[in-house]
Amino acid sequence: MAETIVPGRWSGRTAGEADRDGQPRREQGQREVGALRARAEELTEREEVRLRAGTPGSRRMHERAVRSMTSGVPSSYQVRDPWPIYLTHGVGSRVWDVDGTEYADFHNGYGSMVQGHAHPAIVRAVRDRIGLGSHFAMPTEDSIVVSEELARRFGLPQWRYVNSGSEATMDAIRIARGVTGRDTIIKIFGSYHGHHDYVMVSIGTPYADIGPAEHMNSLGYGAGIPQAVIDLTVPVPFNDASSMERRIEELESEGRLPACVIMEAAMMNLGVVLPEPGYLQAVREITARHGIVLIFDEVKTGLCVAPGGATQRFGVRPDMVTLAKALGGGLPSGAIGATAEIMEVVASDRVKQVGTFNGNPLTMAAARASLLEVLTPAAYDHLDRLNDRLIGGCDTILARYGIPGYTVGISSKGCVNITDAPIRDYTSFMAHQVAELPDLAWLYHANRGVLMAPGREEEWTLSVQHTDADVDRYLDGLDQLAQDLVAAG
Repeated sequence: MAETIVPGRWSGRTAGEADRDGQPRREQGQREVGALRARAEELTEREEVRLRAGTPGSRRMHERAVRSMTSGVPSSYQVRDPWPIYLTHGVGSRVWDVDGTEYADFHNGYGSMVQGHAHPAIVRAVRDRIGLGSHFAMPTEDSIVVSEELARRFGLPQWRYVNSGSEATMDAIRIARGVTGRDTIIKIFGSYHGHHDYVMVSIGTPYADIGPAEHMNSLGYGAGIPQAVIDLTVPVPFNDASSMERRIEELESEGRLPACVIMEAAMMNLGVVLPEPGYLQAVREITARHGIVLIFDEVKTGLCVAPGGATQRFGVRPDMVTLAKALGGGLPSGAIGATAEIMEVVASDRVKQVGTFNGNPLTMAAARASLLEVLTPAAYDHLDRLNDRLIGGCDTILARYGIPGYTVGISSKGCVNITDAPIRDYTSFMAHQVAELPDLAWLYHANRGVLMAPGREEEWTLSVQHTDADVDRYLDGLDQLAQDLVAAG
């Protein structure tokens, strides 16, 4: 499997290249972002009319759903005005909605389905298991096999299971607090780590509320989170190890050295933001020197960007790793890996790590088949090749139409940044994002048979069952969008 990280590109240059005044160089003939925004509003209205006309079944389904299910969806992240697209089934790289429309699926359950839909190996494993009993709240051999394989892939010897990414990060933070005896935690500003109170802090924040890099603001994400909890979570910027260290030293002087730093090795909810050279190594050194537990949240990257996730891909080993999404091959799953020294607090029962459905037999059977039969070295080679082709094709389209921006990706993950400056953290994302364009891109793709994750948070996840034809369909949609954006320019 290729180990080279695919860099972000800025119109054929590296994302950080700039003129002497520090501003990214603008290619000759490039269009102004403001003009694209104005054109996007006109196109959005047209494409929205087309989508509504093509999804009458989803409209009827939504009218029925809102009578018994809040907003007509199981999760607020599935809300879409005036109605979401309701699906019926998926096979391989394709899904179908209630109106019978077929889509090439680049959404893939927010990255959960890197195996593709109804993969024969996973279908067989779950079918064989269900006839033997679906739940016992007792261990099975499959849970041992999965933990052995995860230990081999991630280089962390001890594992426990949960049922979601939120549970994984919640338990990991509790374990870190139990090990250190400390309460304060550090997270990256703008990163999403699940929906429990301790990490629903400093995400989705307006630009004016971010605060300076040296002292970013701790802000609750929605109502219902106690201020006392918010104050225990301290945000710092991504790709800025010096700011992290200064904040740690400040907290230590206040008598509240953090228990842990929880972070994604590559941010996956601002599209994709890769770590700059040396950044992760510096974070590893800083946390080790201060006796702080380093947690890599690999809910989105784990098993999706390399056999051993971002931990393997970037060559930096944390003290703990959290997994979910892709682990279960479509079934609710999660896991926490750590050193033996850290997991001793769980083994000794000083920290309670529990859950009735942890290690559910169906989930473990699916995870075993996925790890041993689906997510093989050849599968990662396939993902790397398709993603490289997709990134190159997107960059070519941007250059062809003079649209400012660049494409960035890693293995199964990637996004197109239509922006007038590189994105390296949450602050630059909020300062330079053009929200109208990703929303329009979602509409264009949906109307042309490509299903994307909605919004700007994460753009595409490939599966091992995707083909060059799927990539071509995506590129055709982007080319039509680009062509229409500049048609009036």
